[in-house]
Amino acid sequence: MVGTMALLPAFLRPVRTTRRAPHPAAARPAGDEAVLDAPDARLAPALVAAGRGEHGAASALLAATRAAAEWEDRDQYVRRLAAFARSRPEWFEQWRRAAPEDPDALLLGAQLAVDRAWPSPARAELLREVSPLVTAAARADHRDPVPWRVALDHARGSRAGHRYFEELWEAAVRRAPHHYGCHVAALRYLATFRHGSHRACFDFAERAAQDAPAGSLVQALPARAAVGYLTDDCGPEVPRERLDAAADRAVALSGRFPAADPRPAEVRNKLVYVLARLDRWEEARTQLRLIGPYATSFPWERVSGDPLGHFLRLREELLRAAPGATLAGLVPAHPRPGNGHRGRAGAPDH
Repeated sequence: MVGTMALLPAFLRPVRTTRRAPHPAAARPAGDEAVLDAPDARLAPALVAAGRGEHGAASALLAATRAAAEWEDRDQYVRRLAAFARSRPEWFEQWRRAAPEDPDALLLGAQLAVDRAWPSPARAELLREVSPLVTAAARADHRDPVPWRVALDHARGSRAGHRYFEELWEAAVRRAPHHYGCHVAALRYLATFRHGSHRACFDFAERAAQDAPAGSLVQALPARAAVGYLTDDCGPEVPRERLDAAADRAVALSGRFPAADPRPAEVRNKLVYVLARLDRWEEARTQLRLIGPYATSFPWERVSGDPLGHFLRLREELLRAAPGATLAGLVPAHPRPGNGHRGRAGAPDH
């Protein structure tokens, strides 16, 4: 895994709307509604309790993920709980007062502090001010890689140097060599500080996927790099075979999960986008059926101000189309791969 990061020195939200999908019943995937960023069965009760001002369910949920070393779930739950706490902080402040040394409260506090600073024009300065919160979270449980993912995001936002970022990365992968959240954070850092260097992003993502077990979410990292490339208007071309290989890896990973499962929802959503951009329409239809009702903000927010609406339109048109039909107009026209049109440049990260 250290070899994966050797590439780096070389370059050196809460639940949203539910909307009924108007496509014919015969074409419907599992479930007739689509929900953007729906919580899973474990997170939903914690959010409901937090809405009542109670922190006990969130505390128990995060404690359980830490005890069972469920790092991927823990990472996602912390992000979602922090997003909820941004608008409804009372339950979290009560928790923090009641248990100021609780590793789970410290982790959630660090994530919340980073999230609050991120939209500000003074992001780097504000993030530097909250560094002690990130450090405290990282020290609270030496096994937990999730505070180190927060630290990696913090380092990117505060424009930390490459050497410091590498030290954080090494600490993260010592704890969990194939943690998806930490790999995404590294990919974002790479994309931010070498905007347009998509080949370097693919090098990193492919190497990580090769090192990871077949069922690891890291297998979808090249597809995430592909989304970054396909929504960008900068840098040299990436060969088509690398894009197809990224999609193939993600298709194989998707096949390891049951249909209408919220766990691989983001993998399947970004895979639909990549497959559609590559004109692999039948495979895109298959993934839409596997997604069921679980739309995710990423990647649709990269191409539309209405991510759920965009997903629903794509799903309706693609699933009711005749087999073999192509619907190129459903995805924005960027100059990738090689269509010659100008498109809206995406954000300089993945």
